[in-house]
Amino acid sequence: MAADPDPHGKGATLARRRRLLSSSCRLFFPEDPIKIVRGQGQYMYDEQGAEYIDCINNVAHVGHCHPLVVQAAHEQNQVLNTNSRYLHDNIVDFAQRLSETLPEKLCVFYFLNSGSEANDLALRLARQYTGHWDVVVLDHAYHGHLSSLIDISPYKFRDLDGQKEWVHVVCTAPGGNRHIRKAGGVFVADEIQVGFGRVGKHFWAFQLQGEDFVPDIVTMGKSIGNGHPVACVATTQAVARAFEATGVEYFNTFGGSPVSCAVGLAVLDVLEKEQLQAHAACVGSFLMELLGQQKAKHPIIGDIRGVGLFIGVDLIKDEATRTPATEEADYLVSRLKENYILLSTDGPGRNVLKFKPPMCFSLDNVQHVVAKLDAILTDMEEKVRSCETLRPQPCGSPAV
Repeated sequence: MAADPDPHGKGATLARRRRLLSSSCRLFFPEDPIKIVRGQGQYMYDEQGAEYIDCINNVAHVGHCHPLVVQAAHEQNQVLNTNSRYLHDNIVDFAQRLSETLPEKLCVFYFLNSGSEANDLALRLARQYTGHWDVVVLDHAYHGHLSSLIDISPYKFRDLDGQKEWVHVVCTAPGGNRHIRKAGGVFVADEIQVGFGRVGKHFWAFQLQGEDFVPDIVTMGKSIGNGHPVACVATTQAVARAFEATGVEYFNTFGGSPVSCAVGLAVLDVLEKEQLQAHAACVGSFLMELLGQQKAKHPIIGDIRGVGLFIGVDLIKDEATRTPATEEADYLVSRLKENYILLSTDGPGRNVLKFKPPMCFSLDNVQHVVAKLDAILTDMEEKVRSCETLRPQPCGSPAV
């Protein structure tokens, strides 16, 4: 890449990043990364002012830079921001508002900075309550980047030290929650990516399991603060008392600060005022419908899974073997980026297109994104028939 004369230009920023940050801190679209300088709603803008539809960012839950959330943080920052050892209304107001969205049994709250911290605390709570160390996790799960969570994340540990003897990996199975309780275990619902109305039908994804199902611990992160570093653990009185019995206090310097709680309250206000849970149900249903039409048209599309605005599209090489179409998925995401649509891949084969946009993602956005997806898949099929490569070509270079 030629030297960028602008010290804040894309090339100069990329060069400084490569010099100062570890290569393990990866970028989206590493061959041609985007320099994003602004976000608004479901859109992000690069340094040239180009507008991208964001289908990746579930962290900006109610939309990038939502004015009510920004205002709440600004106003509280002007008055006070300190730790939760002082009595303050915001933390108890926030806990009360969260309790109104949860089953009555989940009535004790701990506030933290990140989803990883929340899941680490959930492990501590569960182990103290049960007196056991073993953990049952779903295959391919990811629960955070702390060492305690890498150990229970098949998505990560299979590339590192492998599976610990006290970790038990299972596939989704009906009645699994009853087996756990019968064995004396507790159930932790990780709502960090799927909570706060994203699934549309319900406010929490665990509610998809039925009205009578209540977890013992619920963890929250990412969307709870719309990008502000705040997280939460909700649990029962019984679990909390077992934890308190150790005599060791729980304290988090920034968890539950007045600013963090003001932000969290504003996110709940926006979700309610803009009826974003119902919006997610409507827009997600429309997205599933249009993606289903694409599945009938393009053999590369296998399963289409999801609910609300959390949807995965499985790309496969053939229907018989269901071999992951990894290179094709990577190519498709790259082409979508060229069309100003940001989408990511996931899954053990990195072949699943993962839709998790801000909740303000619109019906028009759905039509536009699926139309571009259709056009690119059609072009890909023509290239395959003509034996052209799907690998991205340097500008001006013909495909061979």
